[in-house]
Amino acid sequence: MEKFEGYIFTALCSSNFLISCLLFSAVTREQRLPYMDEVFHVPQAQKYCEGRFTEWDPMITTLPGLYLISVGVIKPVVWLADLTGAVVCSTAMLRFVNLLFNCGILYLLYLLICKLHLKEKTRTTSRRILSALSLSTFPVLYFFNFLYYTDAGSTFFILFTYLMTLYGCHKASALLGVCSVLFRQTNIIWVAFCAGTLVAAKMDEAWRVEHSKKRDEKSPPSQVPLSFSGAKKIILFTLEFLTSPSHVKSVLLVAWPYAVVGIGFVAFGVLNDGIVVGDRTSHEACLNFPQLFYFLSFTLFFSLPVSLCHHRVLRFLQSLKKQPLLFLFITGVSLLLVWKFTFVHKYLLADNRHFPFYVWRKLYQSHELVRFLLVPVYVFAGWNFLDSFRSRSLFWSLAFLACLLAATVPQKLLEFRYFIVPYLMYRLHMPLPSLPRLGVEFVLYMVVNAATIYIFITKTFHWPDSPATQRFMW
Repeated sequence: MEKFEGYIFTALCSSNFLISCLLFSAVTREQRLPYMDEVFHVPQAQKYCEGRFTEWDPMITTLPGLYLISVGVIKPVVWLADLTGAVVCSTAMLRFVNLLFNCGILYLLYLLICKLHLKEKTRTTSRRILSALSLSTFPVLYFFNFLYYTDAGSTFFILFTYLMTLYGCHKASALLGVCSVLFRQTNIIWVAFCAGTLVAAKMDEAWRVEHSKKRDEKSPPSQVPLSFSGAKKIILFTLEFLTSPSHVKSVLLVAWPYAVVGIGFVAFGVLNDGIVVGDRTSHEACLNFPQLFYFLSFTLFFSLPVSLCHHRVLRFLQSLKKQPLLFLFITGVSLLLVWKFTFVHKYLLADNRHFPFYVWRKLYQSHELVRFLLVPVYVFAGWNFLDSFRSRSLFWSLAFLACLLAATVPQKLLEFRYFIVPYLMYRLHMPLPSLPRLGVEFVLYMVVNAATIYIFITKTFHWPDSPATQRFMW
């Protein structure tokens, strides 16, 4: 990091932390008691603070990473400041741990942007810094910095894991991956993605060698034709690669730390009879393929300022004209998936405190045909998503898509929090946008953040059968 850029980034981190502290104070002042999932997380963390590590709330479905980190951070502060009484491991102090994670996330995002866009090092400092700042304020993630949820810590450790992978520190990366899994079990998918990038690099190399032998210089690895013949070609090559002892050996030599984590996770799943701890009835896996479509629409909306332009729209229209049968096939499959594999979780229909409740009621339940009429939007969102990866290699893109499917499709509940990590991964790997586009993105995020925090604080309501104050949130 250049000296001048370091000064700017340090000032930015300080300003971001100060503003977040002011917002944190406002949120905590209005909502002092644990709210929503905090009613499970806060008491559990307080038990750990008191040294009662054998007690566990059966309603909690994640592993104890959040509580262990909280105790590890708070206990030294309590000892140094000589704090006693109710302030120790209070709701406010526990929530404050997530503000610290937010500072770390900003720094990790900046380092990832610098590492992923080395070829764009000549770009201005402001584009790298503004891109990191914008992503650290991504609305769904930023909102949960002010509550005691697992999202901030989970995202921090996944980003840290991926950064270490990029720097070739695979043992450290695997260890950080274990930390991320302790926050949320599904993070094993993104640990697998880190390993998948190493496999993809080996496959890209083998693909280039094969093409050079065939003197097929006009078809670089990242530009395989989007067609049935292209898909067949990729499948055959993948099978050949995975059945080659020399290729498998070369992959294991670098990816073995991730394999150890994977084996450990499988052992945990077998011993635990599943990956969920606690309340399993509300977290059953299913093939909810439309979850992928919801994610693509979500991504299109939040990346609109940096991903969409008239050139891309023209390319989409040209693709429609060149390959109408392919797009008709994709549309038909999408309609079939929406028809046969749409699942609606009971929480989505019953809990009117979450924004997805209103998205579902106002949009999807407005008419039974709406979910089918939205398929063309899904197709365009998917094409836009894939087109953003044109600069990435073929097998890297396939590894990412495989992990995206694994992270979204098995989820029955439509929950925007589940989209945080895949969205950040998508956005980080896009080419660095121009400064005006980054500015529009940042303004969009700020407007959404301001609106959601304002609504949470001021627009309270009550249920008929409960005296507790209810608030709207992501």
